[in-house]
Amino acid sequence: MFNHILAPIDLAHLETLDRALSVTFKQAKDHGAKVTLVSATTNAPGSIAHNPKEFEGKLDAYAQEQATAHGIPIETKALVVHDITTDVDDALLKAIGESDADLVIMASHKPGFGDYFWPSNGGKVASHAKISVMLVRDL
Repeated sequence: MFNHILAPIDLAHLETLDRALSVTFKQAKDHGAKVTLVSATTNAPGSIAHNPKEFEGKLDAYAQEQATAHGIPIETKALVVHDITTDVDDALLKAIGESDADLVIMASHKPGFGDYFWPSNGGKVASHAKISVMLVRDL
């Protein structure tokens, strides 16, 4: 049913992605699909890496670890944006449009009052992506 799953992740908050990544890896295994983990960084040094090249290396290492653990093919795509807070949604939508993915699986928080004024990353991606999007919330 699905051949390529794109999964946006935040390397700084992997502990909050357990459920979404479990769903991603199970769906990939069940459908024989490949996975692309997408994560964004800036050119400025951050808590994860000093530069985009180091960030990409850490993203690749994480993907390799997960590919081995789950027995599925996992690729990566590092996105370099000017401002994570404001640019990540558009960068994700661009990456989705440029990929051959047919499903996006991503974590999203439980909706709150602020979501009536500012959509979540998942909400914007689900509203604007031209492919299926599954939002996974923690219980």
